Amino acid sequence: MERTSEISISIGALGVVITLIGLFPGIIGLETAEGVGVLQVLIILLGFTILYISAYYFAKRAFYPGQSSSLAQDIGIRLTMTGLLVAGAAGLADVLGFGSHPSTPGSRPMIGRLQAVVFIGGILLASSGVIIYVLFGPPPEDDEPDAGPGGQDASPAGG
Repeated sequence: MERTSEISISIGALGVVITLIGLFPGIIGLETAEGVGVLQVLIILLGFTILYISAYYFAKRAFYPGQSSSLAQDIGIRLTMTGLLVAGAAGLADVLGFGSHPSTPGSRPMIGRLQAVVFIGGILLASSGVIIYVLFGPPPEDDEPDAGPGGQDASPAGG
């Protein structure tokens, strides 16, 4: 498929749009409440997950086609998954029972200040995994023979 780069960029743009809808639900006409709720956190995480998957797909197809992943790239993927897990745990801490604003009857759980900092830190950690994946890939395979000193071919064949 020749258009993999365009498709992955389009899917990444969809992830950005979903993230923006999660951050600002008023842009599509939903009524907003005070604070950031559980559904908003889930939508934001879904948007970032789609964005990261498309970024990895784009990097693999555009920069490293047909090459196997290096150890550093595997670490970058795991770092992204860990960052998303940390962001999800921080964003859903109240629902999971270890947050600063536990839900009581008649109130909805919201993100506290510390939870928001850890949530943003998890997203930044996941983003650094994508950067590591792109920067520390396998070196490109050379199609030309190595040139010796003075630009001469180092092969012993004469002729």
